[in-house]
Amino acid sequence: MIKVRRSLSRELSLGIMLLAIPIFVVALGILFLQSRYLIHHEAMESSQSLLNTTLQRVQNYMQTIETAADANVWMLEENFEPQAIQTVSNRIVRLNGNVMSCSVYALPNMFPQYGEKFSVYTKRTGDTLATYCEPEYDYLEKLSYTKPVETGKSCWVDPFIEHTESTIDYRQAIATYCKPLRQNNGRMIGVVTVDFSFSRLAKLINEDENTYDHSYYVLIGSDGRYLIHPDTTRLFRKTLYTDVDPNANQDLISLSYEMTAGKRGSMHVHIGNQLYHVCYEPVEGTNWSLALVCPDNQLMRSYHRLGYVIIALIVIGLLAIMWLSNRIVKQTVSPLNDLLDMTKDISEGRYDEQIPVNLGKGVIARLQNSFAQMQMALNDKMGHLRQRVDEARQRNEALEQDVLQAEENVKKKNQFMQQVAQHMRSPLNVITGFASMLRESSNNKDMIGEEELANISSMMKSNAINLNSMVLMLFDASESDANEALKCKKQDEESVNALAHECILYTHAHFPDANIELSSTVSDTLCIVTNHIYLMRTLRELLYNAAKYSDGQHIKLSITDTDNTVSYTVEDVGPGLPDDKKELLFEPFTREGDLSEGLGLGLPLAKRHAKSLGGNLVFDADYHQGCRVTLELPK
Repeated sequence: MIKVRRSLSRELSLGIMLLAIPIFVVALGILFLQSRYLIHHEAMESSQSLLNTTLQRVQNYMQTIETAADANVWMLEENFEPQAIQTVSNRIVRLNGNVMSCSVYALPNMFPQYGEKFSVYTKRTGDTLATYCEPEYDYLEKLSYTKPVETGKSCWVDPFIEHTESTIDYRQAIATYCKPLRQNNGRMIGVVTVDFSFSRLAKLINEDENTYDHSYYVLIGSDGRYLIHPDTTRLFRKTLYTDVDPNANQDLISLSYEMTAGKRGSMHVHIGNQLYHVCYEPVEGTNWSLALVCPDNQLMRSYHRLGYVIIALIVIGLLAIMWLSNRIVKQTVSPLNDLLDMTKDISEGRYDEQIPVNLGKGVIARLQNSFAQMQMALNDKMGHLRQRVDEARQRNEALEQDVLQAEENVKKKNQFMQQVAQHMRSPLNVITGFASMLRESSNNKDMIGEEELANISSMMKSNAINLNSMVLMLFDASESDANEALKCKKQDEESVNALAHECILYTHAHFPDANIELSSTVSDTLCIVTNHIYLMRTLRELLYNAAKYSDGQHIKLSITDTDNTVSYTVEDVGPGLPDDKKELLFEPFTREGDLSEGLGLGLPLAKRHAKSLGGNLVFDADYHQGCRVTLELPK
């Protein structure tokens, strides 16, 4: 059955994929081809827009040069005198930061006192301006003079650069704007020229970061000379036609003719072994042409990236088709799968697996719902059986826990009985031994002296007191906390200081050599209503332990009070308690040392008595010279 189910699912999935994959791949292929056209068109528009923006900056820059000359021409035309010419020339350069130099040329014999020629030249060098009067300068053959004189119009002339021993300093290249000067009657009297630096124009063109990597701008003159180019070895020396093979580089030849003819457009050319896209446009008012040269692979990088995107989409799409087809097939055959799984579960005895209800109206859906109802009925029956089994198991576990607890209690009882027997054996042996000695000495009165007899009586009394103390402690331990709290009647009015003295006397009776210091900050008249027996037992236990387990010479009992409480603090100097025993200090049957050190009930009972009196017994863990315990009681 499982093989049939898997075969059906595989065949359905394969059929869906064979139908969907060709459609998907063809659709992506058409999208890829259409995207190439759109991306190419957008790249052309983007590069042309970038060129137009740069060209606008160039024209704005040149416009500032033209404005510098046009705004000052009227002063020369109204007062064309040597001194005024020098002043205006200096003014043009001084007030316009983009102007590198300015020259004013007079027509021949305008100033006979200076000879046939007269010119004024102002130059900017850093932050310094210098104005020169040059009567001997031969400007009559210069293009910047002859062209405006011949045409009678303002114009731009091709860049001028000084040649020195076949070397060219491209940083000194200048472009000149020329404007003729006329008197009111229209008679021409001279020419004013304004120059700007080509290196500064190149910096202006390249100041914005290009959108495309490895792209650059080229500016050529009317003869095809390179005026701006990233390769400075080409500037003013080479043209677009230099080193061009007419047979192999026809695209470059066509580009050269287009640009020198002042046309605008774009074309693909091969420069070296790489294909470039060139957008070109003439500079208005000049014979120059500006071009943006961009590698074609950079221009079409979005298209190349799209290829990777298409590959990723194909992979993701195929995976999505596989996933969707598999999901659709699973949803289609899910009722059959549920029936197969259900019959398998029932055959293995699993009746609690929930079968989903199918909301469909087909035969398979109704069959599935019928099986679901049958499974629910079986599950109810099995549920009741499991509940009974669980209840029986829980009862057995409870009985096992009770047995373990009983065994543990018997073990603790045996250990405790051994401890009690161990501690009661010594005083009983002492009393029994001395009793035997006294019985033997009854026949011979000279056997034991009076002093020795007094010592024996004292030791027997001391051991009897110890036995009595143990018995009382066992009686106290047999009471529960709740029973003690009910039986504790606080009806005794006790003096705080007097009670302390009484407990100290009790301790001295057992430890005559103990040195106990009493420090009280309360009045002798201060009394509290409490239970005399429980309070005495608690305070005696604290002093008894301090005298027994310390050096016995540095015991201090301090009495303090607050608005609501009275505190007895007992501290001593001695070994104290290890850190790992402090948490078990008030646990019953917990001792530090061997079995001869007590039953382990003294401090736990003292703490219980303190709580029964409405107070508490607190151990000071920060005191490290011995032990310090505080008994707090309500007033």
